[in-house]
Amino acid sequence: MADRVLEDIDEAPVAGPVERVLQQAPELDVWNDEDLEHPSLYLNRELSLLCFTRRVLELARDPGLPLLERVRFLCISCTNLDEFFEVRVASIRQRLQHGAQQPGPDNLTPAATLAAIRSAVDELVQAQYRVLNRELTPALKAEGIRILKRSKWSKAQHKWLHQHFRRELMPVLSPLGLDPVHPFPRILNKSLNFAVELEGRDAFGRDPGLALVRAPRSLPRLIKIPKSYSKGDNDFVFLSSILHEFINELFPGMTVCGCYQFRVTRNSELFVDEEEIEDLARALEGELLERGFAEAVRLELAENCPEHVAKLLTSKFGLDEADVYRCDGPVNLNRMVALCDSADRPDLLYPPFQPNVPAALTAGNDLFAAIRRCDWLLHHPYDGFAPTVDLLRQAVADPEVLAIKQTLYRTGSDSVMVNLLVEAARAGKDVTVVVELRARFDEEANITLATRLQEAGVQVVYGVVGHKTHAKMMVIVRRERGRLKRYVHLGTGNYHQGTAKGYTDFALLTADKQFGQDVHQLFQQLSGLGRAPKFAHLIQSPFDLHDWVLGRIEREAEHARAGRPSGIDAKMNSLTEPRVIRALYRASRAGVPIRLVVRGTCCLRPGVPGLSDTIQVRSILGRFLEHSRVYRFANGGDPDTYASSADWMERNLFQRVEAAFPLLAPKLAERVHEEAIELAFRDNREAWILEADGSYRHAWPGDGAEPLRLQQALIERSTEHA
Repeated sequence: MADRVLEDIDEAPVAGPVERVLQQAPELDVWNDEDLEHPSLYLNRELSLLCFTRRVLELARDPGLPLLERVRFLCISCTNLDEFFEVRVASIRQRLQHGAQQPGPDNLTPAATLAAIRSAVDELVQAQYRVLNRELTPALKAEGIRILKRSKWSKAQHKWLHQHFRRELMPVLSPLGLDPVHPFPRILNKSLNFAVELEGRDAFGRDPGLALVRAPRSLPRLIKIPKSYSKGDNDFVFLSSILHEFINELFPGMTVCGCYQFRVTRNSELFVDEEEIEDLARALEGELLERGFAEAVRLELAENCPEHVAKLLTSKFGLDEADVYRCDGPVNLNRMVALCDSADRPDLLYPPFQPNVPAALTAGNDLFAAIRRCDWLLHHPYDGFAPTVDLLRQAVADPEVLAIKQTLYRTGSDSVMVNLLVEAARAGKDVTVVVELRARFDEEANITLATRLQEAGVQVVYGVVGHKTHAKMMVIVRRERGRLKRYVHLGTGNYHQGTAKGYTDFALLTADKQFGQDVHQLFQQLSGLGRAPKFAHLIQSPFDLHDWVLGRIEREAEHARAGRPSGIDAKMNSLTEPRVIRALYRASRAGVPIRLVVRGTCCLRPGVPGLSDTIQVRSILGRFLEHSRVYRFANGGDPDTYASSADWMERNLFQRVEAAFPLLAPKLAERVHEEAIELAFRDNREAWILEADGSYRHAWPGDGAEPLRLQQALIERSTEHA
């Protein structure tokens, strides 16, 4: 079943299967530069992203993974699909509404892309519910974890659930009958709702015919039945099942003829014209109030919802039949993730492990002295995030520390680092924080964060108009022997203790003078003082990074043509920028070996004869989200290795402030290359191999080969060091 998403778009009337598109490529022995813009050489961005979601779903089918983690992967695939509609589909619909018909590099117009998405998503949704109903639910039952349908409730369970309904649910439910006085209400984005068909008249003699009931978000979607009412410790009931069973009690004197779940997904992109506003935070707050009620882009319906109710809901949300998806189970399937924490079965989860912390960087040591001695590399989550926090903690307590500057993109709801920044400001240190208010889906949290920092006396900068600040960097200015010295943290991931446990990222701790000067100048630039400088070490977007990447790729092609050692190894989340893809094609034609580890969207086609023969692309999916970005260029035998906050996407290269930084210490550079690239290409259990036709093939051990999971290998390595 692996990754049939791209293969199934042949049912869409305006787009053939990827294989057919590939066959449109001219069959040439020698490719000219003008051929490199041929649409057949570029995979569609949206379908590639759906392909990633399908790979996540395949993890839910892997019997080699802990069962509750498989449930989690199913829920992640649903959450990914939600965001896909909220952002990607919403963006395409807006382009259509504004009359845009310009095709992308793959030559699919917005209308054709939407049609292909419909076919692919329909198959994906069906696959999600097949995995739930045919694979996970029976496997959970075999382990004593039961999700009980109404038909399976015992009399004792029915009685307890009835009492639970009256005690916990009824007081917070507000049914709404539809009539001229009560028109169709505003339905909140992704909220669980029920359309209830009624017969009879209410207390005022009205005949509503249809009512709506919204399940409050404050209520859990899975309810655990007490052991005294069950045969086991882990019996659960969906909230939707309880509402279905007892919803008639909300309509006394009337007859409930039908009750059908539905859920609407809305456009979640925020539009703020930064050139026309004076207060970005206030403008975003206004947009956030309306985000939950923006234009609808998808309607999910229970499988048994009758056609006349479906048509009514579709028309009320301004959608077409093509925007409706039928669900063979709960429409808010992603909320099933609660099972992973509620079921008392730690043996069905990934076993915990102890992250490594280098002895010199433990909390009791002088971290400034350790960083002065040498550069340090941390690979999260295998290396702990604690040294970064402890460095900031020591800076707050150190009277010789004069200033702290840091970027914040996502931090989490209860961030120790934010608390320390507040403490530093109150202690009289000069603290400057660049807060990116427009971090998608974290806008509200970041507005609250910025307000709190400002109230503590922190100088808060919102970044640059028109460009998100996505670079991850911190600099601490300390007086030593009468002079000022800078200590720098640069990373590929956010200053977020939660994601540092679940995302793979690299971080560099250094006291290198040039790094300190570079980061200082970048902060100066962000606060509005002066033109973009020429850095000694850093490469930044939107000014230099794109040209630098193209130049490095061409340099490898020149090495290959001259017979010198060449090679490009890169790891990132997504690869979509057309000029970078064309440069990689040209390098491949020159004979450069190219290995790419691209977790999500990849628009490049590897393995096309005569064009990309030397390019290999892999996607690693496992326990942790592969988030780090690494670029390595062989450079004629003198390799350059960089880590970065930037993917090779248009938004990262042109619309964001990003930073790429070199690993100057040879041992650190080799470690990054080994752990990010080499292990990925030896992985034969968590790796997916991208084929020229756009499909993905799961890597499996060959005859006699030992299975290797990259992430497990690094966990074991970390545990040994710890």
